[in-house]
Amino acid sequence: MNIDNDYIADRFSLLAKLMDIHGENSFKTKSYSVAAFTLEKLPHPIADLPPEKFTSIKGIGDAIGKKIQQILHTGELPLLQEYIAKTPPGIIEMLRIKGLGPKKIATIWKEMEVESIGELLYACQENRLLLYKGFGAKTQQSVLETIEFFLKSQGSHLYAEIEPLAHSVESLLQENFKNEKLTITGDFRRQLEIIDQLQWVTTITPDSLRTFFEEKGYTTAIPTENSPAPSHFKGPEGVDLSFLHTTPETFAATLLTTSCSGEFLEAWPSPIASHDSEEAIFSAAGIHFIPPFRREQRDILEAAAAGPLPDPIQTSDIRAIIHSHSDWSDGSNTLEEMAKACIKKGYEYLVISDHSKSAFYANGLKEDRILEQHKLIDELNRQLAPFTIFKSIECDILNDGALDYSPDILSTFDLVITSVHSNLKMSEEKAMLRLLGAIHNPYTTILGHMTGRLLLSRPGYPVDHKKIIEACAENNVAIELNAHPRRLDMDWRWIGYALGKGVRISIDPDAHSTEGYEHVKYGVLAAQKAGVTAAQNLSSFTLAQFREFLAERKKVKGI
Repeated sequence: MNIDNDYIADRFSLLAKLMDIHGENSFKTKSYSVAAFTLEKLPHPIADLPPEKFTSIKGIGDAIGKKIQQILHTGELPLLQEYIAKTPPGIIEMLRIKGLGPKKIATIWKEMEVESIGELLYACQENRLLLYKGFGAKTQQSVLETIEFFLKSQGSHLYAEIEPLAHSVESLLQENFKNEKLTITGDFRRQLEIIDQLQWVTTITPDSLRTFFEEKGYTTAIPTENSPAPSHFKGPEGVDLSFLHTTPETFAATLLTTSCSGEFLEAWPSPIASHDSEEAIFSAAGIHFIPPFRREQRDILEAAAAGPLPDPIQTSDIRAIIHSHSDWSDGSNTLEEMAKACIKKGYEYLVISDHSKSAFYANGLKEDRILEQHKLIDELNRQLAPFTIFKSIECDILNDGALDYSPDILSTFDLVITSVHSNLKMSEEKAMLRLLGAIHNPYTTILGHMTGRLLLSRPGYPVDHKKIIEACAENNVAIELNAHPRRLDMDWRWIGYALGKGVRISIDPDAHSTEGYEHVKYGVLAAQKAGVTAAQNLSSFTLAQFREFLAERKKVKGI
């Protein structure tokens, strides 16, 4: 380790910032900042000086002189390690985001309860920063753009973030190699929520690909003529582009084997022989065709051997926006704008579900504002008929499992979405107490984002999925598939169990703007993996079916 002036200065600079974040005495904090500045400007290595000379340097006193000796002897600063140990790694990582100093980070951590860059990005997308002192629209936009740039360099990507690149690369190659075969494969073709690389099967030769990509400034790593290994390219986006080279005769077999899980491939009943298409390979094996997004568990092979799989849900099956926020809480658009955007897209109804009062950080609605919003909804429904806005709320589930409003207030809504937004660091016991409490409340219609996860940012609190699903089945509560590409919660891996218990899924965009309606697509892609049909999804109900569903449920619940 090279312990030079810059290294020591970096230690003191980080210490000063962390102390600032923790709200320590400003005089002490400043003394470490001054020491860092002094060391950076020092014309000679401080390690060359005897320790007794340290204190003669302006900006370095006895206490800091002793800490310099600690660093020179051990490479570490014990006081800094103490602060690192009691600071979430994501908070330290935020110091790398342009526009965020210690004071702002302290607000983000202590007041917003955000502890990672991914969570902060989501907060920016929900306009949360605007509600806190020191954050304006320009700051929020700058932070958002910086985080997006930062995350692109981390190696793993959300499906939604990498999708435009996947399509543009494929289109470009198809345009330039019209006589060759090329199909995207791997995790992207399986519609997985997190993608580490984009992979294609192709008959384009390695040398032709190398020439093509090098002319566009990509870095390359290609196989030798005697090696079947894939070619790899990386462009300015920092994404690994991988190409499996094959012949026209083996193209379909290679495509199938690279677009399914290991479990699925191991359960395949016979060696995969070469055929002209994937459909022909399935037919030869006596199995009805299974689309790539369903090629995960082995039991799907048994189902497809017995008969054709049900038609999966499509984006065209979505008839409404359920779970959306207007500028009454933390959304960007007015209620009227949200409704008219739905009409423009051909939707039949909108469920407006602004935040409840405990979500003060999101300008949650107190009781008097609920009454005002309901009056506006009544007026808009008269103006926009037959299009309908349903009165709803995203009601916080409190620490004891109770909901954020009294039954009198909850009874004024057409339906209630209940979600956890606070105190997310829970044991499974605590999380289950809160969720089950909400599920048993007769006013809970939909359980929102079940685990609170944010993909690539926050794992979510631990839950017993089976118990939650079974409780929802018993209490006639639908479970949300939150379609925001950073959530996709509940996880598609548990949806099959829910469908088996008769639980309805509700694909909801959690839209905080009219642009957020586009996220419906990613919820549908996740739902397809679980085999959801249109009939099993609440947001596919027609307006008449949805009214009937709400009326029947209230009758059963006696509310």
